[in-house]
Amino acid sequence: MEKENPDLDLFMMCPALDRGALSPLPDGYHVRSCRPDELTIWKAFPFDEPEDAIEYEGFMTDFFNKTYGGKEELFFRDTLFVCDELDRPVGTCLLWKAYGLFNTIHWLKVSKEQEGKGIGRALLSMLLQDLPASAYPIYLHTQAGSYRAIKLYADFGFQILTDPVIGTRSNDWEACQAYLQKQMPKQAYEQLQTSHAPAYFLDQLKQFDSIEF
Repeated sequence: MEKENPDLDLFMMCPALDRGALSPLPDGYHVRSCRPDELTIWKAFPFDEPEDAIEYEGFMTDFFNKTYGGKEELFFRDTLFVCDELDRPVGTCLLWKAYGLFNTIHWLKVSKEQEGKGIGRALLSMLLQDLPASAYPIYLHTQAGSYRAIKLYADFGFQILTDPVIGTRSNDWEACQAYLQKQMPKQAYEQLQTSHAPAYFLDQLKQFDSIEF
């Protein structure tokens, strides 16, 4: 079971931003929107290995069409790319209103060779720092294998949801605890906060079969 734990689903919710987590973009990088001609780059971004990007290209195309179809202009405007000095994308993230109802974090990813430089923290800072209080809570879906990202999200005020089902998917917090405790630094794991999802959020999700976050 432990081998399966990294792929199990986890959901998190940020009821309010912890501004102490905010951080600027490191020197030598800039941020801009994703361009339509860079859609192939965006589709490959979640995958560290080129063969994985090829294998899941169909999945990414299907998700794009179902989630952002008809709203492409909004997608390209709001999808952020952090770029190096040659304007090559090295990180990406998107704040998206799933189902037109809930603010959600989509596809936070920093390329493997650029990890550890504070780019992911800066991306989240740019997305969240100017939002009004009415934009919260903000939700996201992740997996236990993304334990470094889970720690980052927790720094910003995200809490792990403990409800066993979120929409059409199981929420595997109970099954993932031992794995996270093993992988994360002791202090980081002990500082994770949990909460129940709001009842209205769970009720609204029951009407949707599609997955938008």
